[in-house]
Amino acid sequence: MATIRNLKIKTSTCKRIEKELHSYEKEVEREAAKTAAMKDKGADPYDLKQQENVLGESRMMIPDCHKRLEDALAELKSTLAELEETDEKEGPEIEDAKKTVAGLEKQFHTEDA
Repeated sequence: MATIRNLKIKTSTCKRIEKELHSYEKEVEREAAKTAAMKDKGADPYDLKQQENVLGESRMMIPDCHKRLEDALAELKSTLAELEETDEKEGPEIEDAKKTVAGLEKQFHTEDA
């Protein structure tokens, strides 16, 4: 049975994972720039290899985070649908959840395009 409390938890989960995804994307950009700068400066091959490993690990986190966000979004939609079936259609928590769903779907739509 879906409750407002569950809805708040799932909404917060989606928001947290979205922030985490953006953080990893920024980290990849930062590490890629650092790696490129090291290559331009002719850094030590060992240091360069270590930096490439850091960049690779950061890149691997993005698909994982994306998958977790898709799963969390599906759970949020399911909980929202259950609450709407029980005639809980209004309230700040429900509005927040709907905004979160709309924002994430818009983000996924622009990534797919």
